[in-house]
Amino acid sequence: MSRLSVRQVRLRYLALHGLRWTPTGLMIPVMVLLMQERGLSLPQIGLVSTAQALVVLALELPTGGLADALGRKPVLVTAWALNLVSLAVFATAGSFAFFFLAWLLQGVYRALDSGPLDAWYVDTTLAADPGARYEGGLGLAGTVAGVAIGAGALLSGGLVALGPVGPVSALTLPVLVALALQVVALAALLTLLVETRPAQGLGALRASVVEAPRMVGRAFGLLRRSRVLLALVTVELFWGFGMVTFESLLPVRLAEVVGDADRAAALLGPASSAAWLASAAGAALTPLLLRWPGGAASAALLRVVQGATVVGMGLFAGPLGVLVAYLACYAVHGASNPLHMGLLHRQVDGPYRTSVVSLNSMMGQPGFALGAVLLTALADARGVAPAMLVGAVVLAVAAPLYLPAWRAGRRGAGAGEPVDPEGMDKPGRPEAGTGGRREPAASTTG
Repeated sequence: MSRLSVRQVRLRYLALHGLRWTPTGLMIPVMVLLMQERGLSLPQIGLVSTAQALVVLALELPTGGLADALGRKPVLVTAWALNLVSLAVFATAGSFAFFFLAWLLQGVYRALDSGPLDAWYVDTTLAADPGARYEGGLGLAGTVAGVAIGAGALLSGGLVALGPVGPVSALTLPVLVALALQVVALAALLTLLVETRPAQGLGALRASVVEAPRMVGRAFGLLRRSRVLLALVTVELFWGFGMVTFESLLPVRLAEVVGDADRAAALLGPASSAAWLASAAGAALTPLLLRWPGGAASAALLRVVQGATVVGMGLFAGPLGVLVAYLACYAVHGASNPLHMGLLHRQVDGPYRTSVVSLNSMMGQPGFALGAVLLTALADARGVAPAMLVGAVVLAVAAPLYLPAWRAGRRGAGAGEPVDPEGMDKPGRPEAGTGGRREPAASTTG
């Protein structure tokens, strides 16, 4: 096949990005409610969801060179095939063990899926035109992801509203549609993604495996070298903990207020769609927030505001109030993420950039795992509202951790001098322009 043009590469990249995220949107409104329908208690749901977080925690950094060793396409095909298997397990699971397996497979999938598609887009674009600018395509990918998740969530709500179809329950139907769409996505990946550079073989893979422990040690060594970076990464621990409130507990809270799980899932479809649009609107405020009150100050303020929105979700009595607080929470979430990532990117130069982003993402996983266990146990013992209030407090108390970045900015050094540890190269992912998008931590489809 002849070499793809820059435009063809972008169109294929955006199409694959949309197909990758649509099943996520289908799953978000129903995954927690379906596990409850199949007999899992809230503490059990918290435990099974930790499987994904802990696997991603273990594999996020060590898988950095895998795409270079074997090629981006084989890694992505493996990842998306694992997602297909995990969805099939989730659709048919009826016990704690099988749901645990589904989330475990999701952890492996997310670790493998993190980076290769963006790396393929950047490399293939530059192969077509070494002077091409690829940042616009990476930015559009975020828009496509938001629209795909929103459309999937809207479709999910509509499917639930249709009610059961034969022996298939209303909450199971979106999972089966997500499974079918994942088959389409995998077929599209095999067709559209053309590898522009040969894999380096098993020798490179062995070298990457040998290098992984040393690279992980160097990445953690960054925390000792930069107080600003240490504080920013610690924010991610609190953030991951607090995400449990609006990703896992919100469906249960809405079902509690509405009085019916199927009706709650039907409401969550359009609500989730609107939430992602609210997130995009929040992100659009970034330039204004950077001008006043500034990146670090805005990020700290938004941590407190997001905690307040979670308080609203926990205390408002009617479904309208809960959903308004939910939309506000996602608007704040969308505004917070680019501010946080902008501060993070200032801490590192050149080829070390994605290692820092991976480290930041990885540190959110134990926070989410701890929150999933503790908050679901508290919700089961004391009620969903008290658990959400605890999560809100954890989100808000992270605000002072932006002080080191703020102080560094006041000294006129941005957010601190970039950290550049010798030998920290991490191949396999584009080093600039990726944006470090934060994915839905609890999503069964990544």
